[in-house]
Amino acid sequence: MEAKYNMTVEQNIFVAKRNIIDYIWKSARLEGIGVTFPDTEAIYNGITVPNMKIDDVIAINNLKHAWQFVLNTIEYPIDYSYVCKINQLIGGNNLIYEAGFTRKVPVSIGGTTWKPDLPIESIIKEDINDISKIKEPTERAISLMLYLMRKQIFIDGNKRTGMLAANQVMISNGSGIIAIPIKDQRDFTQLLVEFYESNKTEEIKTFIYDKCIDGINF
Repeated sequence: MEAKYNMTVEQNIFVAKRNIIDYIWKSARLEGIGVTFPDTEAIYNGITVPNMKIDDVIAINNLKHAWQFVLNTIEYPIDYSYVCKINQLIGGNNLIYEAGFTRKVPVSIGGTTWKPDLPIESIIKEDINDISKIKEPTERAISLMLYLMRKQIFIDGNKRTGMLAANQVMISNGSGIIAIPIKDQRDFTQLLVEFYESNKTEEIKTFIYDKCIDGINF
């Protein structure tokens, strides 16, 4: 898997900051939050949006804070503690129970009867360390994202956490930004369910690579 973009870190951070509201909007929609882009922009800028659920406003603000954390720590190595911090920010303000902590209860996944095992912290640390050894950054980022989504380490927010962790890898290597276009989210969700059930990554990795990486060739 080759990098689709070869930016400097500074260029990639510029692209991320320039389009951050769009990325937050797409993440929110992927989670089933029926927010418009103008509403997302207003919430991001601290403007009250009438008739929005409080939890939806919190979710968008939390994504803002999580993105800011990632962009401010772009040089940090990805490890278990870093992933937990992302989830803590995504689930802050009581949005997610025990945000940032490994879940101790079973969870169900929408669209499938498959259930993930309870996560074991020591194994997760080893797995993340193994993924970090993948040489090519885009391959490493997508592999990390899919691992975190399927492992369901946290009670909620695993897709958002996985994507942000992946984007830290992408941006720190100038490889672009992973974001699921609105028009492709239904197909992505279906492929994700199939991946959960089979643990086969080839089809969903190809989909992400072909349709879900944003960037600029400067």
